[in-house]
Amino acid sequence: MGKRRAGRELLRSLSKKQKKHLREFGEEHPFYDKGNIIVQVEVRSEDSDKSSAESDSETEVEQVSGYHKLLATLKTSPESESEEEEDESESEEAEESEAEMDSEGSQEIGEEEGGEEDKKDVAEKKEATDTAEQMLSQEQADGTDTSCDPRHGVIEEFTDVKHESEFSLETNFMEEESGDGNADRKDSSSSQALPEDPFKQHMDKELEEKEIEKMSTLPKTSSQSQWPRLGQVIFSSTLEKQKSLKADKEVDVEQLHLHKPLESTWPKVNKQFLSAVDKPTDCFFTPLQRELFCIMNSYRDLFYSERNALTNGEEVRHAYCLHALNHVLKANAQVLSNNAKRRDRKPGADTDDHRDQGLTRPKVLMLVPFRECALRIVHILISLLEVNDKKKIDVSNKKRFKGEFGSDPEEKPPNLKRPEDYEAVFAGNIDDHFRIGVAILQKSMRLYAPFYSSDIIIASPLGIRTVIGAEGEKKRDFDFLSSIEILIIDQADIYLMQNWEHVLHLMKHINLLPLDSHGVDFSRVRMLNLNNWSKYYRQTLLFSALQDPQINSVFNKHCFNYTGQVAVRNVPLTGSISHVVVQLPHVFRRLEADSVTSVIDARFQFFIDKVLPEYRDAIMSHTLIYIPSYFDYVRLRNYFKKEDLNFTHICEYTKKATVCRARRFFLKGEKQFLLFTERFHFYKRYTIKGIRNLIFYELPTYSHFYSEICNMLKATDNGVDATWTCTVLYSKYDAQKLAAVVGIDRTAQMLQSKKNVHLFVTGEN
Repeated sequence: MGKRRAGRELLRSLSKKQKKHLREFGEEHPFYDKGNIIVQVEVRSEDSDKSSAESDSETEVEQVSGYHKLLATLKTSPESESEEEEDESESEEAEESEAEMDSEGSQEIGEEEGGEEDKKDVAEKKEATDTAEQMLSQEQADGTDTSCDPRHGVIEEFTDVKHESEFSLETNFMEEESGDGNADRKDSSSSQALPEDPFKQHMDKELEEKEIEKMSTLPKTSSQSQWPRLGQVIFSSTLEKQKSLKADKEVDVEQLHLHKPLESTWPKVNKQFLSAVDKPTDCFFTPLQRELFCIMNSYRDLFYSERNALTNGEEVRHAYCLHALNHVLKANAQVLSNNAKRRDRKPGADTDDHRDQGLTRPKVLMLVPFRECALRIVHILISLLEVNDKKKIDVSNKKRFKGEFGSDPEEKPPNLKRPEDYEAVFAGNIDDHFRIGVAILQKSMRLYAPFYSSDIIIASPLGIRTVIGAEGEKKRDFDFLSSIEILIIDQADIYLMQNWEHVLHLMKHINLLPLDSHGVDFSRVRMLNLNNWSKYYRQTLLFSALQDPQINSVFNKHCFNYTGQVAVRNVPLTGSISHVVVQLPHVFRRLEADSVTSVIDARFQFFIDKVLPEYRDAIMSHTLIYIPSYFDYVRLRNYFKKEDLNFTHICEYTKKATVCRARRFFLKGEKQFLLFTERFHFYKRYTIKGIRNLIFYELPTYSHFYSEICNMLKATDNGVDATWTCTVLYSKYDAQKLAAVVGIDRTAQMLQSKKNVHLFVTGEN
């Protein structure tokens, strides 16, 4: 009875979203879990919580990289398993605020509570959780709405099937889409009949075999130009001759070819950003939006690496939502107009002129990291479709959407002090496993549309990956990606902190020929889709807060747009080191490597041979080692255990109680080294006290993390003079990260010289 009562109490304490997550994954969501700090994006089985040591081995991917093979050779010592089990027993402590974790009183209490009775408490809690899961299963059997199969971990999502005929492009006509059909048809047909319409120019161009071969074999030619707002813009193309792009100084509404009703709704929706501009040059765009939309509307690929969630993030989001919706409305209007023409045509007339569709209906795929981002996108799309307050559009399943994608103020974690950029990124619902189809007609929108009846798909990398599946799985589907015409990857830098493999997996399965026809009318399919040339027409819009080799690789190797590519490549002049406020000597130690693949082993060998011996002495205590890669963290942790070094470690999978204990040991000097991962810092932003010596095993992915970590030393002020040190390892392959930290001028000098570089920051730079 006690077990069942504990299960009921646990179940009652969970919110609706937490119950749903418990059914899907067999555990609470890591952001709200009071005992865990888990930041992982693979779909885990029910047995995945046995120990955090097991989580050190990453989920297998289809193609095992050389680095994964390297990890396969690493062995975890037996002590680690027992230590992680002990950590698990302490992870059931109550949620503590950051101030409580830093105070001596709460540390001692936590130490007393982590005694012999912990294992018994864990067993009771686990039994209560199992009982709660059984009760959830009973609720499902009683008819409660469920969204997943807990036995298989496969999400069975809600899809709207009631409105299929209302949103079908095959059975609707232009007159039915609007109350004033003739006027709408006249406006849409006249606007699309213009030869300079970018949409028709791009989609109606017929490539030849020799042009496809040329794009597949010949390198791209590049040219660069300076734009007023974007800065240095690099244009590259294989088919077009070398030329420099110029930004439009003024925007002519007619030249934009915005589809009705966007001409009237866009100024109202974008008014909030125009009011912030000192001297707006036009009533449609901010200077940034104007230059970005100029590139988007030309249907060239775009990589903008200065998207900032704190400053211009919403400006960028509004701009690409306008472009995506404009594209969808034009494409659907073309189909509906041709439906009317086919209906009214004479028997025996040629119908080959009506090729206006792809092999599947989805045209736009938006990749965003969190549910909050999807919520904001849908709100923007609705606002752009509503001409005025009196003419509200019909949005099906809107209430359900707000419930699943909105945030509950009561579910927010404790109100801890965090940097502004952290608050901007992690605002609202930060669940990273979702996908939703959106079907759009001019006066109505259908949320939760089946993928094959959707115009726009909004998903996270994990959400789309679980649909695509892996080779050998019985239930997998990626045919809906076959005719994607616009791919938008927003906040790409966050995917580096989640799982970049999901993005690569998507890029390998997009614009492939479908395995099934899915009821398509082949007489309406464009020849470019039948020839399997969809990828050469797809426009990719990539937005990130930073330049990274992995992001650059996707843009350079997986984007084949025949109109060319535009990348914004501005170099930082000062670097984040200028934001370090403590007086600290910075030593940049260069390591040599023959290739990008060998730099991983070269860095490890350089560290254990040249750097670590200098810090083995007890006088060099309180040493924090910052490690961006989780794989490097596992390798160093195993090496430290093998060498029996006095250390503790914190990563994104470490339990909350273990984090408290590790921080306490490090502050008191009971542990000489602290291994600290970048992903943990990204998701938690704790201030680590007690640091006297810093080692950056590799330069941070986010440049501002460098100054944040260095400034943690000021939290160690204990009234006595302390000798602080900071050592950074870098190679010639870290040029982008190095420039973001020290500036472009110093980077050029450091890469030319093979000597170690000593910099001293006074706190006034």
